Amino acid sequence: MKGKNQKDKNSDEIFQFLKKYFIQEFEISEEKILPETNLYQDLELDSIDAFNIAGMIEMKMNIEIEDDDLKKIVTIQDIVDHIVQNLAPDSILPSSAGQLQ
Repeated sequence: MKGKNQKDKNSDEIFQFLKKYFIQEFEISEEKILPETNLYQDLELDSIDAFNIAGMIEMKMNIEIEDDDLKKIVTIQDIVDHIVQNLAPDSILPSSAGQLQ
């Protein structure tokens, strides 16, 4: 039971992190950023944006996003799910990482 709660907490933190990222980097209004938001249709992002997002996630979260995985990511929730599945169990999420330096 505890593992699921941690996963839910991680999902929420990752979603909030991504929300801030989309607002800052792409100047997207906060109300458009929902888990079910389609990156390409709703936000009008392109494949170059997707590579930039993947690069940021790889750097900040210290995980790999393979090209095949990137093709499957369509919504913001897809990004969250991919990060949660690939995070090391003891990973520190970006929202709390700054405090540990």
